[in-house]
Amino acid sequence: MSASGRSSRARSGWSLMLAAFVLAAAFALAACGDDNGIEGADEVEVTTATAEGKPSGDLTISNWALYIDKKTVPEFEKESGVDVKYVEDINSYHEFFGKMQPLLDRGESGGRSAMVAGDWLAKRMYDLGYIQKLDKEALAPAFENLSPDVKAPSSDPNWDFSIPWQGGMTGLIVNKEEAPDVNSINDLFDPKYKGRVEVLTELRETVPLVMQAEGIDPDEATEEDWMAAIEKLKQAGQSGQIRTFSGGDYAKDLVTGDAVAVMGWAADAIQLQADNPELEWRMPTEGCQQWWDDWVIPVGAPNPTAAYEFINYAYEPRNQAQIVGWTSSITPVAGVKEIFEKTDPQAAKSELIFPSAEYTADCSSPVNPPGGPEGEKRVEEAWANAIGS
Repeated sequence: MSASGRSSRARSGWSLMLAAFVLAAAFALAACGDDNGIEGADEVEVTTATAEGKPSGDLTISNWALYIDKKTVPEFEKESGVDVKYVEDINSYHEFFGKMQPLLDRGESGGRSAMVAGDWLAKRMYDLGYIQKLDKEALAPAFENLSPDVKAPSSDPNWDFSIPWQGGMTGLIVNKEEAPDVNSINDLFDPKYKGRVEVLTELRETVPLVMQAEGIDPDEATEEDWMAAIEKLKQAGQSGQIRTFSGGDYAKDLVTGDAVAVMGWAADAIQLQADNPELEWRMPTEGCQQWWDDWVIPVGAPNPTAAYEFINYAYEPRNQAQIVGWTSSITPVAGVKEIFEKTDPQAAKSELIFPSAEYTADCSSPVNPPGGPEGEKRVEEAWANAIGS
């Protein structure tokens, strides 16, 4: 089995400094907003991507690499008659947004009718007028299959412009023989593991995890809290404590033994352990980061009708079970666990694929830095500087 969805999201080779600048500049363009989004967001005209007629034609989708099995797209094409161009061109949300922003600002989607975005990015793009409201009537089958356990994010409480694709948890993956006592994010800073630990390049996952380990609630954190955590990570990077700030490429470093403990995604751990029983996922003692990647419809989408048809298809429990069976990601679809109980009872019991509320009780969701566009810009610049050091 190949590496899982967010698992092999190869995030190396991109310029965080440039990405931070692009994001900050894009946010500044919206000028003057509130604490929850871009200033002036209520002045942006938001359209609804309305479905028209029977699904047909061509459909272009942007997603992360290896975030779907190999059968679902061709089977959808055969059943629907829609020709799908499934583009795996998201290596990081910062990089992808930097590429898309000039197009979206002109009301163009580059031919895409659907793409994925984390909750925080979906909200930002919505506030900027870059994505459209969903046609909920066209998506009625998907919403009917949406698990009642999946709570809408505060950024989109009524699922007006986003619907989950798949999700996961960010925490620790360790070599239990080489790093048996790594159970907290704080343990990554233990000198005994100098040069053999890695953390993610994702600002909204990495920094909140460090703050949680310091006893700080990310939802209540100040700009000073963010800056202190970034400085801690920067110093650890400069001293050599942190081997590298990585993306999905941490997986190969765990396999080679260059890294013995990393900040990583739970779905990866399932795949890595299948090949090396010494590697395992550990829920940080202070809790994980739990997130969803969402489908959104960009402005200028040429065929939202086909996009809705694909989302509905992926939300059919039998089809979603096939996808999750390959990615090992958390599913937003009701009824999938029941299918697994018949087809893969061991996976059905996995807290990494079907986490219980008790298991994730101490976890939080990725959040934007506080202080509106200006505060976010300062934090982004500090993070880019830390990663680039």
